[in-house]
Amino acid sequence: MWPDNREELLLLQNRLGAADFEPWDPQEPVRLIGGCFVCYPKKHPGKGAAGDRYWAAAACTRDTRIAALEVVRGETAALYEPGLLALREGPLLESAVRRLPEMPEVLLVNATGRDHPRRAGLALHLGFNLSLPTIGVTRNPLQAGGDWPEDLSGAAAPLRIDGETVGYWLRVRKGAQPLVVHAAWITSPETALRIVRGLTQRWRTPEPLRQARRAAREARARDLRLTTDD
Repeated sequence: MWPDNREELLLLQNRLGAADFEPWDPQEPVRLIGGCFVCYPKKHPGKGAAGDRYWAAAACTRDTRIAALEVVRGETAALYEPGLLALREGPLLESAVRRLPEMPEVLLVNATGRDHPRRAGLALHLGFNLSLPTIGVTRNPLQAGGDWPEDLSGAAAPLRIDGETVGYWLRVRKGAQPLVVHAAWITSPETALRIVRGLTQRWRTPEPLRQARRAAREARARDLRLTTDD
């Protein structure tokens, strides 16, 4: 379900963005939460080309404690294009998540969801492929606009496109730039905000995503150090 060219991806994004689905609205506390992240060598030319080395990691926490961690590595098949990140990172992240011994109840992705020209960013597309509720968590919005929330820990403010709320700014810590929390596959902006707000009491980055980021970066450092030593 990952197209290998931009024309096919555009068609699929339009379909996913317009899809009608039953929103995921957990009534019980969500205990098993995943996160996934991909990184590249710190220094490489341009914004990203086909053949770039990558390290993709998936983490799963149970009641905030790390339960599983997986890392995959290889070379990208596509260059970077805004709004078409699924061509470059979708298969990498899916591969890492599918290696987890148990699928999480919800997955946090370092990518956008409904905040996208076709309302189907990578976080949404990945959730569709995995049949998992997903939430995007990024530093900045892609297209949506909205004022920052007040400077109080836990404060939130909506992000909208053409009047539609697609996510929220979330102020994790007083005095720090807020995160962007994105509605993605079968998650509403409000559910996404509630889940992420409950995961950011100690760290600015939600714990499952923080663990995946750490694992990917540590694998990168280890591999590149070994290559240099060789």
